[in-house]
Amino acid sequence: MLFIISGEGIYGRNKRRPEIPRGFKEVNGMKIQNVADASFRKYGKVLEGYDFSALIREMKHTPVPEDVIYVPSVEELEALEVEKTLTNKAFGGLPIQIGYCNGHNKKLNAVEYHRNSEINVAVTDLVLLLGCQQDIEDDLTYDTSKIEAFLVPAGTGIEVYATTLHYAPCHVNDSGFQCVVVLPRGTNTDLTFETEKTGEDSLMTAKNKWLIAHEEAGIEGAFNGLKGENITL
Repeated sequence: MLFIISGEGIYGRNKRRPEIPRGFKEVNGMKIQNVADASFRKYGKVLEGYDFSALIREMKHTPVPEDVIYVPSVEELEALEVEKTLTNKAFGGLPIQIGYCNGHNKKLNAVEYHRNSEINVAVTDLVLLLGCQQDIEDDLTYDTSKIEAFLVPAGTGIEVYATTLHYAPCHVNDSGFQCVVVLPRGTNTDLTFETEKTGEDSLMTAKNKWLIAHEEAGIEGAFNGLKGENITL
């Protein structure tokens, strides 16, 4: 099931709040909430005042593999007029990069955070598994039972706050998911400096990216600090 929703405003001109697909309100014991719900406010907010229609059209040309692909910066996306709006309005004039995360996924596998907010635009329906950085323990472990799931309907743009733990989206439809990812330029690119092997520095796997993995995911070089179930939808 697809929700085709305008990129204007929250949910288009009629402000209709999309419903979670029938039979998808709970998956494997995980309640699926909606980014329009009040419970999302501690993690981020739904964006208003942006026209993402051209961005969504251009994203139709990007691949959707059977696994997950992330590309930090895509010239064709950054050439669109909305890049200027996002630079000035969403990031206060800081240089940005516009990329995407596409594919098929049903597992948590890891959580990451940045020192700044991230903008996501859902080209297809997708679900984000989210947590709070404040719940990371002193030994840098995190209990996955604290994770919450939120549906981001197609056409919706959201801000994900810097303190929100997140990772690759989960697909709703068998055709996979497509998600625009906007961050300050250089984020998620290769490290060009040495990092300490202790403390929070040990979580840094790329520029402006701190990551805690689940052992089951087998992410090479990552700190396996997720405790509990590797959540699967």
